[in-house]
Amino acid sequence: MDRGEVGVNRQGPQELSARDRAVLALERRSWPGPGAKERAIREELGMVPVRYYQVLNALLDDARALAHDPITVNRLRRVRESRRDER
Repeated sequence: MDRGEVGVNRQGPQELSARDRAVLALERRSWPGPGAKERAIREELGMVPVRYYQVLNALLDDARALAHDPITVNRLRRVRESRRDER
């Protein structure tokens, strides 16, 4: 399985990959200070932060992610929209 593809897995078409679920779980957490989240991204997921945010952004447009964690996905969609509006 290609780790770079969002949502591709062998469980079935309606389930997120383990990596995608881990990204959403990490995003639900609160962080004590600067750098803590980036450190967790590297250590827990084995990803560089730039790739993490690419995957996360793609997940925000994935209906499976919304079904898996609607609170987190909707919150992040609102944040993304407000940042787009500021530009």
